[in-house]
Amino acid sequence: MKNKFLAALAVFIFPAVTAGAQGTNGDMKLSLKEAQDYAIQNNRQVISAKLDVLASRAAMWETISAALPQLNLSGSVMDNLKLATTLLPGEFFGQPGIKVPVTFGSQFNSNASAEASMLLFNAQLFVGIETTKLAHKLNSQSLEKTELDTRESVASAYYLILVSEESLKLIDANLLNLSETLKATKAMFAAGMAEATDVDQMLSNVSMIENNKSSLQRTIEVNYNLLRFILGTSVNEKIVLTETLDNFTETVNVESLLAQEFNINSNVNFRLIEGQEMMSKLALRNEKASVLPTLAGFYSYGTNGMGDKLSDLRWFRNSMLGVQVSVPIFASGQRYSGIKKAQYNFQKATTTKDMIREQLLIQEKQLRYNLVNADQQYKTQKQNVEVSQRVYKSTENKYKQGMASSLELTQANTLFLQAQNNYISALMNLLQTKLALDKLLNNI
Repeated sequence: MKNKFLAALAVFIFPAVTAGAQGTNGDMKLSLKEAQDYAIQNNRQVISAKLDVLASRAAMWETISAALPQLNLSGSVMDNLKLATTLLPGEFFGQPGIKVPVTFGSQFNSNASAEASMLLFNAQLFVGIETTKLAHKLNSQSLEKTELDTRESVASAYYLILVSEESLKLIDANLLNLSETLKATKAMFAAGMAEATDVDQMLSNVSMIENNKSSLQRTIEVNYNLLRFILGTSVNEKIVLTETLDNFTETVNVESLLAQEFNINSNVNFRLIEGQEMMSKLALRNEKASVLPTLAGFYSYGTNGMGDKLSDLRWFRNSMLGVQVSVPIFASGQRYSGIKKAQYNFQKATTTKDMIREQLLIQEKQLRYNLVNADQQYKTQKQNVEVSQRVYKSTENKYKQGMASSLELTQANTLFLQAQNNYISALMNLLQTKLALDKLLNNI
């Protein structure tokens, strides 16, 4: 199902892509490992995941910096174009009973100050620092998962192309054999040893195989487009696969793979779920920390200048040292509700982790069973191809000798083609099931 989806995705995406530049270094020749390494550097999802890691690192240091000392400088110059006037009681000036207008201040005021501050205690900030560190770790693990998924997708597309090209070789061989049989049938018809229906039947068989060949050739091109998309290369890049199916089938060691133990704690999906559980735990700690006081210290030093001339100001220094405490008292139940919600979310995350653990253990057993079954099917279908080929050759010889009908030959050919298709399907299934188990065991 996954391969069908990826193939469909390639069909819709690639016709819409603007043609890029042709490869300047000739054909891109790739082994499976080379293709996987290339995708890790150029696949767009991997690139996006790497940017997430960098962004989370910046966010982590942004949060940490809030707990470090802060220093701010400020300064200003003011020209009081019209000084403020106020009324004072006349008793101050020996004029009782009246209000005397008085102007205060100087024409120019200037000040400069430096202030240093630091949070001495803020539980929520400290929890926030742990949270951003964990978020950075989770993004790194997400990158690891994306790279693992990309390697799997490259391998799957690589296998798909090789299997399709192997199918094309089988079709070509079958088409060549049927074409020769068609020539022989026409000769037999000309000699009166065969009927016109025999010729028609052979023509129909050849036409069917040619149509299958054309369809498969288009499918192979779609598969190459799919691989180009996963690799992150140009749609016009010519790709040549340097490995063959024999290279992979020879390395399939079912017994060795089944003997490998599954360490669930090293599985990237499980580690991500554990990280999500820890994030929920930190969220709970953050809500509990909201009821704790905040303590900050500060020191400021400044100087003020005043005078009626900017060039002749009188300066006065000032400084201040202090601490500030903020104690939450009452929030109408808001903090209590936040703590309860965080507790429920933490319990949910723990339940999800336990569920994922069980799913992975069940998946491991299923994948091992699938591999054993796929290996048995592959061996059986390989034998069936050999048997059906012998039957077809025998029927073909009988047909040329007039001892079998064209219908019997067609049936034998159909069974041979079906056996070949079953063999190809079994081969692809073996490679895919091995790949799935390899991924679970972190072998790719």
